[in-house]
Amino acid sequence: MAEPAPLPTTLVIGAGATEREQAIATAIASLGPGPVAVLLEGLPNGKPILEEGPGLQVVRSAAGCLCCSGNLVMTVTLNRILRKPPAQLYIGVASAAHLDALQRLLRAEPYTDLLQLKPVIRL
Repeated sequence: MAEPAPLPTTLVIGAGATEREQAIATAIASLGPGPVAVLLEGLPNGKPILEEGPGLQVVRSAAGCLCCSGNLVMTVTLNRILRKPPAQLYIGVASAAHLDALQRLLRAEPYTDLLQLKPVIRL
C-alpha cells in the first residue's frame, strides 16, 4: 500500500483574525474539490467568515503562539486532523514573530513526511 502524499499546508500570518480568515476563505474558493481543514489562532471580530460544513473543518484556538503557549493545543488538533487528512490545510497565525519556530515544528517528526509546507501568505 502506497504512503499518502504529504498534506499541502499553508500558513497565513499577520493582520487581524478576521483578515486572516478572509484570506483563507478566498484561497479556499480557488481550490478544486476536496476536503479542507483550517486551524485558526484567535477569534474574529463579529460573525465568523468560515463556517464548518461538508468538506470544511474549522478549528479555532484562543490567541496564543502556536509554537509556544499553544503548542499542545496545536499538536493535538493537528494530529486529529491528520487521522482523516483533508486535501488542503490552512493554519492562520497572528504573528510572524515565531514563524521560523513554527515551521521547524511542522517540518520535524512526526510531521516530516505528513505535511508539505507551501509558501506563507503574509498579510
